[in-house]
Amino acid sequence: MKGIVQEIRERLAAALESAVNQAAAKGLLPVTALPPFTVEVPREKEHGDFAANLAMLLARAARSAPRRIAEVLVNCLDLTGIPVEKVEVAGPGFINFYLHPRWVLPELPRIVQAGDDYGRADVGGGMRVQVEFVSANPTGLLHMGNARGAALGDSIAAILEFAGYRVTREYYINDAGNQIENFARSLEARYLQLLGRPAEVPEEGYHGEDLIDTARNFVALYGDRYLEAPAEERRRVLAEYALKEKLAAIRRALEDFGVRFDVWFSEQSLHDSGEVEETIAILRERGYLYEHEGALWFRATAFGAEKDEVLVRKNGVPTYFAADIAYHRNKFRRGFERIINIWGADHHGHVARMKGAVAALGYDPGALEIVIMQLVRLYRGGELVRMSKRTGRFVTLEELVEEVGRDAARYFFVMRSADSHLDFDLDLAKAQSNENPVYYIQYAHARICSILRQNNAPLPPPEAVDLGPLETEAELALARRLADFPEEVVACARDLAPHRLARYLHEVAGLFHSFYNSHRVLTADRRLTEARLLLAGATRVVLKNGLRLLGLSAPERM
Repeated sequence: MKGIVQEIRERLAAALESAVNQAAAKGLLPVTALPPFTVEVPREKEHGDFAANLAMLLARAARSAPRRIAEVLVNCLDLTGIPVEKVEVAGPGFINFYLHPRWVLPELPRIVQAGDDYGRADVGGGMRVQVEFVSANPTGLLHMGNARGAALGDSIAAILEFAGYRVTREYYINDAGNQIENFARSLEARYLQLLGRPAEVPEEGYHGEDLIDTARNFVALYGDRYLEAPAEERRRVLAEYALKEKLAAIRRALEDFGVRFDVWFSEQSLHDSGEVEETIAILRERGYLYEHEGALWFRATAFGAEKDEVLVRKNGVPTYFAADIAYHRNKFRRGFERIINIWGADHHGHVARMKGAVAALGYDPGALEIVIMQLVRLYRGGELVRMSKRTGRFVTLEELVEEVGRDAARYFFVMRSADSHLDFDLDLAKAQSNENPVYYIQYAHARICSILRQNNAPLPPPEAVDLGPLETEAELALARRLADFPEEVVACARDLAPHRLARYLHEVAGLFHSFYNSHRVLTADRRLTEARLLLAGATRVVLKNGLRLLGLSAPERM
């Protein structure tokens, strides 16, 4: 859906293009190819509603000063049908357009008419996109890094869908390799301990209390059946049981967080199907592998990585990186045109070698996008929270949701750019006050719903509402920001930046609260009331749609 801001932008661009042609026809400018130029909303209101940089881009070809070119273009502009009140040449040659103060009001009925579809775009053109996120080892509970990745990945996926992409949400299950061996040995130790046999959890194993619970559940089901079984069989059965239990718990925790995956992809399946061996063979055939000290290495430095990487160890066992390359080959073979991975900061060094492997396989490395997210620090009472009472290691996703609620948790995880460290204030997240940003936004939505319920008289269709009474600064500022929603969606999709949407919703809520605090919506003047109800209804639509894209609810009562 194209909003009024984009429509005006395109009409101004077309008018400028026509002005160039008119100026050339009159001999005021040389005939030249039109350079790509922008018509943007200036940061400063003093510079108008829109500004164009065309004159500066024409300066070299026209061999003239940008300001002179701008003046020529302004004199040749035909702005018929565009609500422009004034045009000025400013600075080094910007052309600034000042529109009628009420130019944005026709968007209000369109917002209400579109409802849940307002802001929906088609910039994705149906492109198939895979967003892979969380993908935590299925050996324990989900922690804060996993939780931030879940909120980011799910919000990015939802925004991309709303912008016209065909999105698949995928979880990569790391159910192969050394961590599973260590997992099995740790479980074995807990199993033997519960049955009175001396055993120690390996130093490189998993020491969380949750594994004791898992072993206890296993004993309740199977008793001492595997006590005298060969160690290899005992570890295999324990690992199979625990992986199912852990994955079920992970799935349940994520669903409680509002995150549902379309695909759960097993790393082990890549080994079982032979895809890891196939991928290694392709890289060898293309000359990107070499042997050194008994191991098989990938020439990652040929693609800008700091060092080459081992794909097959001396003992003939493929590394995790080998499986990861095979996994990305599998993604492309499934037809995904754009692949987005949400990774923790500790994977930063993995980016160059992974993109290099994609290029080595013959795929476009630009089709693989990596969002690196920084660490989360939890604070309570101004103090850093270090430990979970239940696990003795970290605060789990389940504990966080139980304490602050799903909406607050999800909003706080996306309100900062992924590449920024996040200080999560548990007290603020629970506060029912204007200082809590998610409460502030949701309260604006609930307040509007209350106003709409209080209106007893029937309302005319949105397109029939007289917008004439809307003329105060608070009303026009709110209407203007609402009209930005379609472009905000596109920008968030382009930049994979849900924090932009979180910030935008907070601004809209602030503008609505300011309007509400200074103006009555339900008045004795029916014409004024209907216009303000339309403004409030349009605000409700934008807030609801934005909250939905972030995975948050839009409560009607608070």
